[in-house]
Amino acid sequence: MTRILGVDPGSQRTGVGIIDTDPTGKTVHVFHATVNLLDNDSFMLRLKQLFEDLGAIIETYRPDEVAIERVFMAKNPDSALKLGQARGAALCAVVTRNLSVAEYAPKEIKQAVVGGGGADKAQIQHMVGVLLQLPGKLQADAADALAIALTHAHTRATTQRIGIPRTAWRRRR
Repeated sequence: MTRILGVDPGSQRTGVGIIDTDPTGKTVHVFHATVNLLDNDSFMLRLKQLFEDLGAIIETYRPDEVAIERVFMAKNPDSALKLGQARGAALCAVVTRNLSVAEYAPKEIKQAVVGGGGADKAQIQHMVGVLLQLPGKLQADAADALAIALTHAHTRATTQRIGIPRTAWRRRR
């Protein structure tokens, strides 16, 4: 089994999801949470909390690999900048522990979990719950983090099965 940590970085809340997966891509839920950063007095303290809390989760659950969402361009440049900084804090927490990181675009995650790149939050929450057999409605950021981990698990299994690295995958036109 391989333990995968999925991270959905955010400047207000960061979703964290951990799954175990076997070489065939079969997955089992291990943990999920939302790191609430809004109780801090400054943005810098939010980044510090994100770095420390994610580090503590890594130390507790000992993932083998990490998958994180790529930054997308938001309409508000300030929001995009803050998201990038939160993502940087999360990446620092990961790489300081010598873990490998895979990055996935939001559309790629939606495609892998729901089957369509235009899926909304409710569809992701529902499908993550179904795929991991979790009762009740998941918090959106935690569901996104689990979706990122599932995307990595499925991509990883496909890569091993076909023997072609993900970077070499191309679409035919």
